[in-house]
Amino acid sequence: MIEHDVKDMALATAGRYKIEWAESQMPVLKLIRERFAQERPLAGLKVAACLHVTSETAALARTMQAGGADMVLCASNPLSTQDEVAASLVVHDEIPVYAIKGEDNATYYQHLNAALDYHPQITMDDGCDLVSVLHKERLSQVSEILAGTEETTTGVIRLRAMAKDKVLQYPVLAVNDSMTKHFFDNRYGTGQSTVDGIVRATNVLLAGRTFVVCGYGWCGRGLASRARGMGAIVVVTEVDPLKALEALMDGFQVMPLMQASRIGDIFCTVTGDKNVIDGHHMAVMKDGAVLSNSGHFNSEINIPALESMSVGEPRPIRPFVAQYTTIDGRHLNLLGDGRLINLAAAEGHPAAVMDMSFANQALGLEFMRENAKTLDNDVYTIPEVIDREIARLKLVSMGIEIDTLTDEQAAYLSSWQEGT
Repeated sequence: MIEHDVKDMALATAGRYKIEWAESQMPVLKLIRERFAQERPLAGLKVAACLHVTSETAALARTMQAGGADMVLCASNPLSTQDEVAASLVVHDEIPVYAIKGEDNATYYQHLNAALDYHPQITMDDGCDLVSVLHKERLSQVSEILAGTEETTTGVIRLRAMAKDKVLQYPVLAVNDSMTKHFFDNRYGTGQSTVDGIVRATNVLLAGRTFVVCGYGWCGRGLASRARGMGAIVVVTEVDPLKALEALMDGFQVMPLMQASRIGDIFCTVTGDKNVIDGHHMAVMKDGAVLSNSGHFNSEINIPALESMSVGEPRPIRPFVAQYTTIDGRHLNLLGDGRLINLAAAEGHPAAVMDMSFANQALGLEFMRENAKTLDNDVYTIPEVIDREIARLKLVSMGIEIDTLTDEQAAYLSSWQEGT
């Protein structure tokens, strides 16, 4: 048996069924896997992937394996692992996995280091923790790395900061910035799965409730839209005037978070920043307010501030719901320890949307293997031709046909000479 650290190997059969269900809804990745199996473009490539260990991620791992990659997988969040999937990858696919749902912080970092002990040539990250550990604690190993890929907004923000400070030691592909990732995964995937996580954790009725969305990036757009679709009164808070204006013109109420804190029933942060919901906001919230986060790290809600304004230990009133009693007698309900609620209390994005995101990862990995040596130590976006090919394959898989330009139309669009 390959090395691993998972919860229970007896869960492997249930994990296999879950993976098969996900793969049945990921036709683009299936097409890529079929080509990879024939061409083996990743043959001999050692890959360390730090991703949410879900059935969709398993489909990606099996695709890379089909392409010849020798890979190891660890969790990118302590609460996002599906234990049955982790077990199945070890038992049925012989992929080393280091991930246990609910692992503590020390175990989380032990797992990161276990993945790096395989001495990968490529890092595949979701949140930049793997890259960060390499650059902070294992710098001597960086020379072994050809390139990396990054899945999410928070990770890209960290990587661009590293590149700006001239400390990034190898090129990284920002998969998150692909159009077939953030336009669809962040908006439709995060929107649906976040509402799913909040409802599963609380069983609250959204209709008629005031739902406060902190941040109006692509994730915030999707979440606000889905919450409104469930009948919620949606308030958006923002620091960017352009995004705030867009939210207003999309029909949402826009106000400062301090003002929204007094009227909100359910709060969800999707910003990628720190202490978005802070102590002074929680000090004025209603009794029974629900606090959640769908950004990558649980730093978006100032949990230490919540603890300091509370008495006694929080009550585990429901799975993934910790109820804090404030000094003035109010109850504030924190979901999923402030971590990604769509993965902590639910199953993350639907497989159909992850099909495109992970197609970007697979093709991005192929691209970086071929081109890494020609790239500077910076953050790059996947070539548009690959992005559009993924969209085309997705449409084909859905039975959708679109028009094509005639030669005359193509010539007109590329010329400046013809006008009115």
